Amino acid sequence: MSGAHTHSMSRPCCAIEHTETVENYLKAIFTLTASGEPASTAAIAERLHVAAPSVSAMIGRLRVGDLIQQATWGHVLLTEHGMTHARSVVRRHRLLETFLHQALGLGWDEVHAEAEVLEHRLSERVEDLIDAALGFPDRDPHGDPIPAKTGLHLENQELPLASAVPGDQFLVQRVSDHDGAALRRLAHLGIGPGTELDVEQFSTDTGVMSVRAAGEVHSLSGTLVGVIRGRVVASISTAGRPS
Repeated sequence: MSGAHTHSMSRPCCAIEHTETVENYLKAIFTLTASGEPASTAAIAERLHVAAPSVSAMIGRLRVGDLIQQATWGHVLLTEHGMTHARSVVRRHRLLETFLHQALGLGWDEVHAEAEVLEHRLSERVEDLIDAALGFPDRDPHGDPIPAKTGLHLENQELPLASAVPGDQFLVQRVSDHDGAALRRLAHLGIGPGTELDVEQFSTDTGVMSVRAAGEVHSLSGTLVGVIRGRVVASISTAGRPS
C-alpha cells in the first residue's frame, strides 16, 4: 500500500473505523460546540440532515471509540481524543475551502459542498502542500479559524450580529458556511469578513436589521442576521445593550 494514506482510513488508536460518516459527526459536534450551541441529538441531526435515531446509534459508536462523552445536560462533548481527530477534519475542510476559493476561484457559497467531499480523501502530504502554497492561512473564506496542525486550538468567541443594538459599529468576522443562498445574498451586498456595519435599526420581533455598509443602507432578514458573527468595535451608547 502506498505511504500517502488518506485521513479516512481506520486508526489503531480508536476502537472504531474512521469512516466518512464518523468524521462528519466529529466535525458537526466540534462546530456546534464552538459556536456555543449544545451538541444535542436534534442539533446534530439538523446539521447533518439525518434522522434522530441514526444520530443516537452513532453516538453509541463514538462513545465506544472514546471520541465523545455524554454530558449530564442532554448533549455530547468531545473527549480530548475526539477533539484531536475533530480538529484534523475541520483543519482539512477549512484549508480546502480556502484553496478552492483562492487558487481555483470558486465562490464562497460553493466551496463548502466541495470540501465536504474532498476532506475525507486528502493525504497528509497534500494537506501540508496546500497549507504552504496558501501561505499558511489562519482563516477560511468565511472567516472561520483554521486549526493549527499541532497544539491547542481555541475557536474565537465572536458575538452574533443579533446582539448588536442601534448605534453600534459591528465588525463582521465570520459568516456561517451552511446556507449557500445567504452567502450569495451577502456577497451581492458586499458583506463578508472584514466588513464594518453601522447598525441603524433592529426589530427583535422580526429579526430584521437595517445596517449601513460602505455608505449603502441594507435591510438584512433574520436569516442573514443569523449567519453573521463578529464584534462591536464602536458604539454611540451602551444603553439598551443586552446583558
